[in-house]
Amino acid sequence: MQSRLKLARLKPLPFREVKRRLEAAGFLQVSQKGSHVKFARRDGETVDTAIVPRKPEIAVGTLRSILSQAHVDPDEWNNLG
Repeated sequence: MQSRLKLARLKPLPFREVKRRLEAAGFLQVSQKGSHVKFARRDGETVDTAIVPRKPEIAVGTLRSILSQAHVDPDEWNNLG
């Protein structure tokens, strides 16, 4: 079991930074419905999708949910920045 200190620290980020990092991880913007943008990445037979709210600042809890949907590790996420 990992110590909480070893988990990558996340901080609130603006939408444009989240978009830039998702694109760096191989995601493409595929659609938008209202203020929510859908990103997708195909890896062979698997398709990862993430729904991101288009907000000035995306909260840490929301960001963790986005990373979970996208199957992106928080350490990997910080390295994309």
